[in-house]
Amino acid sequence: MSTLTRHLSGSREMVRAYCRRVEVPLLGEVAVPPPDKLAYYAGIGVLAALQVIEWPLALVITAGHVLADQHFSGLVKGVGEALETA
Repeated sequence: MSTLTRHLSGSREMVRAYCRRVEVPLLGEVAVPPPDKLAYYAGIGVLAALQVIEWPLALVITAGHVLADQHFSGLVKGVGEALETA
């Protein structure tokens, strides 16, 4: 299996992992991150609750990770669509 094929199959699994959605009454349909990401966000929340880190820092760290994950997910989806049309 070539390196490109391995990366693309891993990318397809990453897109599939972010396809889980939950219906929240006031917010509508919300995407749910994979369990490992939820554990990471919970850990950041616990650190902020115990005042190991300040809550603004926890918000900045969490927002940065959420934005990076969304960017990576969209990038992978775009590569997959481009390969399907080729």
